Amino acid sequence: MIAYIARRLLTMAGTLLIISALVFVIIKLPPGDFLTNQIAELRSQGGEAAATKAAFLIKQYGLDLPVWKQYLVWIGVWPGPNGFSGLLQGDWGWSFEFDRPVNEVVGDTLWLTLLVNIAVLIFVHVVSIPIAIFSAVRQYSWGDYLATFIGYIGLAMPNFLLALILLYYTNRWFGISIGGLYDPQYANAPWSWNKVVSLGQHLIVPTLVIGLSGTAAMIRRMRANLLDELSKQYYVTAKAKGVPPTKALLKYPFRMALNPFVADIGNILPHLVSGSILVSLVLSLPTVGPILLGALRSQDQFLAAFILMFVAILTVIGMLISDLLLAWLDPRIRLGAR
Repeated sequence: MIAYIARRLLTMAGTLLIISALVFVIIKLPPGDFLTNQIAELRSQGGEAAATKAAFLIKQYGLDLPVWKQYLVWIGVWPGPNGFSGLLQGDWGWSFEFDRPVNEVVGDTLWLTLLVNIAVLIFVHVVSIPIAIFSAVRQYSWGDYLATFIGYIGLAMPNFLLALILLYYTNRWFGISIGGLYDPQYANAPWSWNKVVSLGQHLIVPTLVIGLSGTAAMIRRMRANLLDELSKQYYVTAKAKGVPPTKALLKYPFRMALNPFVADIGNILPHLVSGSILVSLVLSLPTVGPILLGALRSQDQFLAAFILMFVAILTVIGMLISDLLLAWLDPRIRLGAR
């Protein structure tokens, strides 16, 4: 297992290197960016001060270098104007739109994004798995029909509409302030127990809104997988041999039905980041989704590139976790090489 993890880590490093090159090239493809547009504006103003500032910006950020050198400087394997200073050294670049370092712009939004995503993942699995098991075991019962109906509603309702509805009623019934992840008085305050409680209260609505469609889809898929496994011969034989129904269900069909969902963990994390941008805008969530959207609009290349790399890192880490869980969950995968 240790050798396998070591090989996977090397593969992940190579994958991230290729992704970083693709991200940098794609960011550079559109004509112009925030900085070059600013330089063009300075040059159009004329005057010695404007020309001097334009020349300084070009030299400072290596815009006079070939694209391949700009990429190597960005990742930190080629000396730039400030020596070796790139992603590998912890320098995430400069946000021209905000006129601040990228690490200051994203700041707490990175771990808040992870917190929201983890809360959504827990909600989706905790809610959908028991409902799917009940729906499959009690096929065509009233509970099965009710779960199917709720699933269709969850798939059909737009997330932003549900966000608006929940925002109104949670504020009206429970007095929770609208939008954000904290009450206004805790926005810039140091961490305290009251701030943690406020964070937990404000996580309820985003978790429900972002996770509802995923929960509904997982219920339908899990139910279909379980029904397929329950009709197979090994489950029928286990029951015929006197294995208790609950043990026979959880030890065999349930584990096999989980395989597709465990394999999807690597895709779920980046999907939650990209798929929740509209919800984050409606709920005023301090996550990286709205920042990425603004960076792409303004062509703020270093900010957009770093966030895309952050999503790529989530993807490869999620893939590693899903592969390790699959090997633990399914002996056929763990022992396949033997």
